[in-house]
Amino acid sequence: MQDTLFNSLQKLSKSHDFTQKKVRTKCNVVHLTYYQSVISNEQLHHDLLPFFQNTTNNIQTVHELRTLIPIQDLVISSDLDEITQHLTKGYIFIQLDSYLDEGVLVNIKDQESGARKYNNTENEYSVVGPKVGFVEDIDTNLKLIRRIIISDKLTFEELTVGSLSKTRVAIAYIEGIANPEHVNTLRQRLSEFDFDVIFDSALIDQIIADNSNSIFPQFMTSERADRIKYGLINGQVAIFCNGSPYVMFGPSTIFDFFISPEDYYLPWILGSFFRLIRYLGVIFSVMATPIYVAVLSFHYSVIPKNLLGPIIESRVDVPFLPVVEALFLEITIELLREAGARLPTKVGQTLGIVGGIVIGQAAVAAALTSNILLIFVSLSALASFTTPIYKMSNTIRFLRFPLIGLAAVWGGLGIVMGLVIILGHLLRLQSLGTPYLAPVYPFRYKDFRDSFIRASTEYTYLRPGFLRPVSMKRYKVHPQKDNPNSYDNE
Repeated sequence: MQDTLFNSLQKLSKSHDFTQKKVRTKCNVVHLTYYQSVISNEQLHHDLLPFFQNTTNNIQTVHELRTLIPIQDLVISSDLDEITQHLTKGYIFIQLDSYLDEGVLVNIKDQESGARKYNNTENEYSVVGPKVGFVEDIDTNLKLIRRIIISDKLTFEELTVGSLSKTRVAIAYIEGIANPEHVNTLRQRLSEFDFDVIFDSALIDQIIADNSNSIFPQFMTSERADRIKYGLINGQVAIFCNGSPYVMFGPSTIFDFFISPEDYYLPWILGSFFRLIRYLGVIFSVMATPIYVAVLSFHYSVIPKNLLGPIIESRVDVPFLPVVEALFLEITIELLREAGARLPTKVGQTLGIVGGIVIGQAAVAAALTSNILLIFVSLSALASFTTPIYKMSNTIRFLRFPLIGLAAVWGGLGIVMGLVIILGHLLRLQSLGTPYLAPVYPFRYKDFRDSFIRASTEYTYLRPGFLRPVSMKRYKVHPQKDNPNSYDNE
């Protein structure tokens, strides 16, 4: 029994922020156990360590130790569960070398790490929910995750990548939930990482991706702490990079990029409705302009008679082919978007609004394009902003251009060919060995409860099956016994 408690605590050492120290006093030897990421280093080095190094008392019992430590919040405990729970909350566990089956828990929680120490989520803004985002310091980011997931199962593994930059990178996962294969795959890819300087996590994303030539992002990248928390709880693995306020996590599917944390802060009916709006917005953003080019170039017969007149009238003075005017407007929109993003915030907003109105009206007045196409392109650009993740939004913006070219050459057949090529690429794409189109391919109907829609919490208590988590159940529910649609009855 002498070393049982001490040895049990050593099992937590898989996480790199877990620390055990042996401190010699003038009369005793004490063992300190704590999580580096959630304690106050100032209290540890200014209060506790000087006390042990300078004390001349021959401490015999933990009760005597408790009366001597110069901190008020103290708990004597020998219960392993209680100790691990307090350690994750910012306590330090102190044991006497001569008595290791009991110890004193001392609260030295870092009180200065309030929410305002972190960034606001400007690029992934939501009306409802927390606004806390990550910063460029990896220690601060790990501390934030440790504070919102209070579990000894949360594990951090730190590596150093970059032959010149020596950048600190941490893998975060919840032991007993995340699939060990995913953790081992990430660990192996990062250990084989051969690069000189790492500027940002986006560079790691490109190099360790399953297919670095794909335009589709294979790892989710987020600045939101609540999104990373949700991914870890589901069984995904996160990658923190020092110097980057964005955290990657995977395996990811294409549907993850259209899910907003706000979906879970609203009633499930509203969350599902807004999610479907995003999917419709993506389809419209990609398809609207190519369909316009295909119809006006090859398929006039599909236009209703009542609409054919206004279309012909709007294009009667336009000297260009539909593909030329479409590319002209699309490139103009992209120029305005890039210019607005690179300029200061107030100037960029003014440029986007005024520039869009002035250039659009001037282009129609000069007969460079039709007003109907201007409406299509404007709505298409607007729909692309419904995507919550910026990396996927860039992919959607790019996809329009090859589809416009195919529509100009082969019409509707060209659009179908382009969609088949995209679908074939997506079917082969993987993220950490997980199919990118899951749960559509391979088909898993039970996981549809949190993909296209967000079902009620009564039906989403299991983690996604395609992630192959160690533990499937997230929380307990008690469906009505007479409910034929209950998950337990399936």
